Amino acid sequence: MTLRINDEAPDFAAETTAGTINFHEWIGDGWVLMFSHPKDFTPVCTTELGAVAGLTDEFARRNCKIIGISVDGVSDHHAWKDDIASCTGNTVSYPLIGDPNLEVVKLYDMLPADAGDAAEGRTAGDNATARSVFIIGPDKKIKATLTYPMSTGRNFVEILRLLDSCQLTAYQQVATPANWQQGDNVIISPAMSDEAARERYPDGWQQPLPYIRIVPQPEN
Repeated sequence: MTLRINDEAPDFAAETTAGTINFHEWIGDGWVLMFSHPKDFTPVCTTELGAVAGLTDEFARRNCKIIGISVDGVSDHHAWKDDIASCTGNTVSYPLIGDPNLEVVKLYDMLPADAGDAAEGRTAGDNATARSVFIIGPDKKIKATLTYPMSTGRNFVEILRLLDSCQLTAYQQVATPANWQQGDNVIISPAMSDEAARERYPDGWQQPLPYIRIVPQPEN
């Protein structure tokens, strides 16, 4: 199973540090950041979980829930949370999915189907491809995916920027140019006709090329 942007995020039931969840039901009518880890008590992932815990309010402000998944059981996750707080100074309050049978990571195509059915005995290197980020919209569809090597810590400020861009696209029919930051000019979606664009942007737009229409960022 290969997951692509605009595919429906697979639903599942799982044990987490916050109890049993049914994923689609848990998502509700908001957005979700789901990010995965190859094993508990690994150095780069420890810093990442703490970094995200420090950004919890920023994600909440964007109506985006956070959920982590690591290829270990929930009891290990609870112990790991103590290390994360000790190392980073941030307490992980969002749920962490336990996946000791590798069910969710295989469902999301982060490990091959023949990877076995138990996390026990596997090293972080065995699970190295479980290093993905999924941004999922209220329609339960995948809006963005990223996969990193184990040696590179993810930049969650950049992932917030990505979320902002995805939300602008969903709500305002605009795209964001290279290196865009909140408040910068945006691009009218090519899918929007000039007639529709004139209704939405009566003051017009800059048009450096026939296929690029630039306007100030609309309020979300």
